[in-house]
Amino acid sequence: MPNTDLLPSRLYKINENQLALEAAIMELSKWVEQRGATDVAENVRGALVAIDRNEEFIKMTLAVMMAPE
Repeated sequence: MPNTDLLPSRLYKINENQLALEAAIMELSKWVEQRGATDVAENVRGALVAIDRNEEFIKMTLAVMMAPE
């Protein structure tokens, strides 16, 4: 199997990891906020917006890459 055949699978796994990290970081931001560091929690959630913003594009790109030719 050529390396190019593995690329979509690799990218899919990287995206899965990214989403798992986003969820974990969101949980930590909630924990921080509950302890009074509202500004920190808001900053963290603001930084996570990029993941949400890019998620749909990544999914569409992976769908195209994984579609049979």
